[in-house]
Amino acid sequence: MMERRRMDAALLVLFLGHLTAALEVPLDLPQPPTITHQSPKDYIIDPRENIIIHCEAKGKPHPSFSWTRNGTHFDIDEDPNVTMKPHSGTLVVDISRAKAEHYECVYQCTARNKHGTAVSSNIVVRQSRSPLWSKEKIKPIVVQEGVSLVLPCRPPVGLPPPIIFWMDNYFQKLPQSSRVSQSLNGDLYFANVLREDSRNDYICYARFPYTQTIQQKQPITVKVLNMDAINDTMAAFYNDTDLFSEEPADERKPTFLVPSGNSSSKTVLRGQVLEMECIAEGLPTPEISWTKVSSVLPAKRTSFLHYQRTLRIVNVSESDAGDYRCTGRNPLGSVHHTIHVTVKAAPYWISGTPRNLVLAPGENGVLTCRASGTPKPSITWAMNGIPIENSPKDLSRKVEDDTIIFTDVQTGSSAVYQCNVSNDYGYLLSNAFVNVLSEPPRVLTPANKVYQVIKNHRALIDCASFGSPIPKIEWFKDSRSSTLDGDPYIHHDNGTLEIQVAQAVNSGKYTCVARNILGIYENHIYLEVKEPTRILKQPEYKVVQRGRSVVFECKVKHDPSLIPTMTWLKDDGELPDDERLIVDSDSLTITDVTENDAGVYTCIMNTTLDHDSASAELTVVERPDPPTDLELTDQKKRSVQLTWTPGDENNSPIQKFLIQYEDKLHHRGDWHNLTEVLGTKTTAHLKLSPYVHYSFRVLALNAVGFSRPSLPSRVFKTEAAAPDENPTGIQGYGTEHDNLVISWKRLTSLQSNGPGLHYKVMWRQKTVDSEWTTVTVANTSKFVVSGTPTFVPYELKVQAVNDHGAGPEPAIAHGYSGEDLPVAAPENVQAVVRNSTVADVHWDPVPSKLIRGHLKGYKVYYWKERHLHKHNPHHSDQQVLTFSGNHTHGMLPGLHPFSLYSFNVRVYNGKGEGPASLPQQFETPEGVPGPPTSLIVTNPNLDSLTLEWNPPHVRNGRITGYTLKYQPVNNSNELGPVEELALPPNETSFTLPNLKYSTRYKFYLNAKTVVGAGPAISQEAITIMDEALPVSPFVNVNSSVGESGALISWEYWGPENNIYVEYKNQNSEAEEEWQKKLVNGSQTYMLKELKGGISYRVRLVAKGHHDQPLHLSKELVVTVPAVASRQVDIATQGWFIGLMCAIALLILILLIICFIQRNKGGKYPVKEKEDAHTDPEFQPMKDDDCTFGEYSDNEDHKPLKGSRTPSNGTVKRDDSDDSLVDYGEGGDGQFNEDGSFIGQYSGKSASRDTAEGHESSEAPSPINAMNSLNSFV
Repeated sequence: MMERRRMDAALLVLFLGHLTAALEVPLDLPQPPTITHQSPKDYIIDPRENIIIHCEAKGKPHPSFSWTRNGTHFDIDEDPNVTMKPHSGTLVVDISRAKAEHYECVYQCTARNKHGTAVSSNIVVRQSRSPLWSKEKIKPIVVQEGVSLVLPCRPPVGLPPPIIFWMDNYFQKLPQSSRVSQSLNGDLYFANVLREDSRNDYICYARFPYTQTIQQKQPITVKVLNMDAINDTMAAFYNDTDLFSEEPADERKPTFLVPSGNSSSKTVLRGQVLEMECIAEGLPTPEISWTKVSSVLPAKRTSFLHYQRTLRIVNVSESDAGDYRCTGRNPLGSVHHTIHVTVKAAPYWISGTPRNLVLAPGENGVLTCRASGTPKPSITWAMNGIPIENSPKDLSRKVEDDTIIFTDVQTGSSAVYQCNVSNDYGYLLSNAFVNVLSEPPRVLTPANKVYQVIKNHRALIDCASFGSPIPKIEWFKDSRSSTLDGDPYIHHDNGTLEIQVAQAVNSGKYTCVARNILGIYENHIYLEVKEPTRILKQPEYKVVQRGRSVVFECKVKHDPSLIPTMTWLKDDGELPDDERLIVDSDSLTITDVTENDAGVYTCIMNTTLDHDSASAELTVVERPDPPTDLELTDQKKRSVQLTWTPGDENNSPIQKFLIQYEDKLHHRGDWHNLTEVLGTKTTAHLKLSPYVHYSFRVLALNAVGFSRPSLPSRVFKTEAAAPDENPTGIQGYGTEHDNLVISWKRLTSLQSNGPGLHYKVMWRQKTVDSEWTTVTVANTSKFVVSGTPTFVPYELKVQAVNDHGAGPEPAIAHGYSGEDLPVAAPENVQAVVRNSTVADVHWDPVPSKLIRGHLKGYKVYYWKERHLHKHNPHHSDQQVLTFSGNHTHGMLPGLHPFSLYSFNVRVYNGKGEGPASLPQQFETPEGVPGPPTSLIVTNPNLDSLTLEWNPPHVRNGRITGYTLKYQPVNNSNELGPVEELALPPNETSFTLPNLKYSTRYKFYLNAKTVVGAGPAISQEAITIMDEALPVSPFVNVNSSVGESGALISWEYWGPENNIYVEYKNQNSEAEEEWQKKLVNGSQTYMLKELKGGISYRVRLVAKGHHDQPLHLSKELVVTVPAVASRQVDIATQGWFIGLMCAIALLILILLIICFIQRNKGGKYPVKEKEDAHTDPEFQPMKDDDCTFGEYSDNEDHKPLKGSRTPSNGTVKRDDSDDSLVDYGEGGDGQFNEDGSFIGQYSGKSASRDTAEGHESSEAPSPINAMNSLNSFV
């Protein structure tokens, strides 16, 4: 926020400067001189370098320069060491032949032309100085511990003053604190000294900034002793030591070492830095605080240095005058000091320096020199460097204190006026000219300049102009229909047009018109309003484990006409040069993250006009470092205190500590969890067991995970003792009918408390008043008692005992001896039928003494003897239902209706089942029957159909009849009215008369018992159109042949589900079977298997049940064209490959014959030269492109077609690069009409022949031979 405010302030200053810039006169117009650059008033130079005193000025004509030195004219020509730069007033003093101190003077520069004279400020030239420290012997300082001490620095006086700091022999800065600090004059103050302050290398250094030299004071030795040590060493140091204290240093309240007294005063100049210090001594070390009496400190300009000992206020103003109080305080008291601050002010401008005046003849004007200061400064005027009172009188000029008024000026009144403002603390000198001109207007802003501004920002469109009189500026936009006045436009005196909040509609062409009485001038300027740059998705705070990867996203929207640049920063600095940091267009990826990657990452999207930025922090976490320094304290018989030092938490707070132990006596190497404590604790009170050799370790847990274990602690041994507890989990049960097994959970070595662990096992019958029987066992967890009665309750006890005694009195547990099978069956067993599928079974419980064990429940065994209908004599397997617990009834679900069932009931215990009860029977009533087994339609006629069916397989009773329902179905599958018929139970077929011809019907048939009707079976059928010819369910059967095959289409209205497309060759002599394609659910099919040039018979077949007739469509004849629509790649056909091989072999034989005939000489006179080439593949280099004449295979000339010879007999290179001209190396060769070669080898091939040599001894190339053949075939 602070940075943003500073930026806004800077923009405001820039904006105001833009609007109030001084009037600039174009350099091509007459004008008095203006000094543009000069050296500072207080000019400190480096004596080792040449002295350069700057003075630059402009004017028309260009001014000449002169200098004064110490108030008198300085003749540069008379001093061989001084030169003036060409076209400049800058002086260069060569000090190689002179000393710099000879030129330590006060200089002033004068620039003049025929229109006036300008002068510079007085430039005081002084050389920087860095004198050496005076030689001195510094005695060792011995002080008593606790007293105050001041080590003086007293550096030599330099120009400018040196920078002071204290270091040791190793050039390391001495540590400073609220107890030890450096004062403004460089001395080192100790509020109280400690033994560790003793050292022999307190060294004060002074760095002189201009000469970049460092001077060193002699080291100071300080010895801090307590009172006893001082008495022992008094004699040794008495002769050559300063002793600062003889009394014991007790605690004391503060006193001020600097400044002295209760009050002091200080004077500071306005705009400078005010520094005040208060250094106190005392024991304990005092704390310093500051206040301003009757006011508050300026927070934004105030800072505290040197551990609150120095108060610093920057950019002092008159409001900072007053009283300041510093307070030193420790537990024993406080001390105060008041500093009265007076603020004086060297002269300063109130409304800026006087501005140049450009006036037309007859105009009026004012020069103003407004300044202030404390005390109030005096103001004097000069004209062309001469006091105005001594200048020529001018009736148009009137001087009134800080103002000169010009009235009705005339040509020739141009001059430069100097305003000098001074008081006791400084002066100001400013030049301002009055230039009398008559000049028509001109616009200085470049023509057609384009301004770009971000939407919703301020737009400033310049129209810098010049003219005398001053031109009036008018603004127009686009069509120039009217001037731009009022909202949103603001006109400034310098001609600038301001739009406070620019919008897209403000883009366009602007025209500024400058006019005065002497003329008019216009300029065109363009404004473009751009969309702002905005970060849409900002990077987010990330917490990542070391070694993993992290991605910061930064998605940006910007004006498409602006070129964006994405920059990433880390902690406001550049990204490290590391290949692990990958910058993409809208993201930053860091792989293999380390601790050094932690920090704040900022993405900045810059355009030429604006920018936007967003930041996110990366925190790198890791498992904590293991704890250290384990220590055991407060050791007792059965407890110990464990303390540790936590390791580094690695940016993730420690949540808890886990304490583990190792029993080095019983289980060496095995670590067990003992307890946990919060992550804020570093101690734990551990409860221990006797007879264990403990070693402890600690693990820390944070959000990432557990640390590595700490190093083990030392071993802590506890003494043996009697057991503190007895075994748990005691049980009594039998494995046989005459035994009792007593079992328990053994004690661990940690629970044994000592050596010799064994167990005392005790038991007795619960129902009999008997004594406890006791046995002692070891190294086991059970004991078997034999010869017990069957299933008798027992009381049990197990006690732990070791060599140091017995454990506590054990608790009594209960158990039973072994079980045996039950000896009785349930009685009074009966069944109650609920409905045709459910029956309830009831029985009386078996007495517990006859169960002879733990009652587990009852089991009901039941099975179906038979159906009660004569047609279903079925016997089912036995089934079992188990009813756990002491039940006396149960339900049998899922029974078959109209059936006879048998059942019995048995009790069972942990040993097994008892005897079965007497068998019982029950009958289930009738239920609804299942659907008829089948339904088929036969004998379709014009108006009747016959339905045949089989009775239900599952009758569930006596069939009392059938219900037949049927309804017509039209072509859109809509159902008509339902007709219903009742049929007798003994019927299995029925003929329906009076039906509509050629109509589809849907039939539903179900059976009935006395209970009700069962589910129906359905079927569909169609009456025929003609008695002689059955109607096909297929209509609109068509075919079409395309590239992909033959497309067969149809409509089907039949009931069958299985539809096939069948086809076979029409002209087949043998009886060929129909080829089938299943097409269920579709009304089109593409036959792709048909071969070209063959006619096929195609039909559709609907197939129902095996005993139903097939329904056939009319047959189609489909002829496939001889050329198949799908292209066949003949290159893969065997006959084609064989043919090509035969042709290739034939061509090769012809080539060899032709090549032999050619080499025989025949009618070729160049045979001798050909014989010189042992390599028939030798290819000469072509002259035109320096390449070897090889066979060319381009788009126009494929292999085996060779090089063509044009009709005129010449060889065209465009046709082939391997003609006989190239092969024979003759550029002028031609052919006769019979194809023979005419011409000789040209001589220029000889060198190539020699250079190439015989590079191959292989067989002749068939390609080259082919090319030769093509040349004369």
